[in-house]
Amino acid sequence: MTSSAPGAESRATHPVKLGPFDAEFLADLPYDPSVLFFDELLEVDVERSLVRCRMPTDRPMPLVDAQRAHPVLHPRHVAGGIFVHATGMLGFVHAYHLLGLRHRDGWIGYGTNIHRVVFRKLVQPGSPIEATCVATRSRLGIKRHMIRYEFEFRHEGSVCYEGDQTAVWIRVQDVTPADSRPEAETIARSLA
Repeated sequence: MTSSAPGAESRATHPVKLGPFDAEFLADLPYDPSVLFFDELLEVDVERSLVRCRMPTDRPMPLVDAQRAHPVLHPRHVAGGIFVHATGMLGFVHAYHLLGLRHRDGWIGYGTNIHRVVFRKLVQPGSPIEATCVATRSRLGIKRHMIRYEFEFRHEGSVCYEGDQTAVWIRVQDVTPADSRPEAETIARSLA
C-alpha cells in the first residue's frame, strides 16, 4: 500500500507515553541507548504521522568529544554525522510508536537514500535540540516497508538541520538476504 496521506497506516498497539523513554523502548533499540541521542518523546501525532523528540547537546557525544576545538578556528559543535545518525534513531522512534514495529520481533530499519540534507547553523553544545520526523510517503507491506521522511531539527528556535530521506524497514526473519536489496532499491525509486 502506497500512501501520501500521513498517519493513515498507524499500527501502534499501545498508548504512547510522552516524556522520558521507558525501559521497554530502550531495551528494543538496535543500538546502545548511549547513542540514541534523544532523552524525551515530546509529541506523537498519528494524523500527521509525526514524532518530536528532545536531543540534549550538553552530554558527551562521539565525534564532538574528539574535536580539537578552538573558539575561532574550530568551535566545538554537534557534528554533522551525529545529525545523520540521529535521523535514523528518530525513524526508529517513529516506527516503534506509530507503526508498532519492534526490533525484538525481527524488524530493522536502514536508510536507503538521503535525497536532500541542509545544515542550517552550527550548533554549539548547551541548549537542547527539538527534532521532528514526519513520514511523507509510505509503502507498507507484510515483510517490508519503505518510508520517506522529512526531518527538521531546531536549536534555540532556529532550524539547524533539514532532511528528506528514505528508509526501508524489513522483518528479517521473513526475508532471505538474497532478495532484500534489489527490491528495496526499486521501491525507493518509486517513492522519489
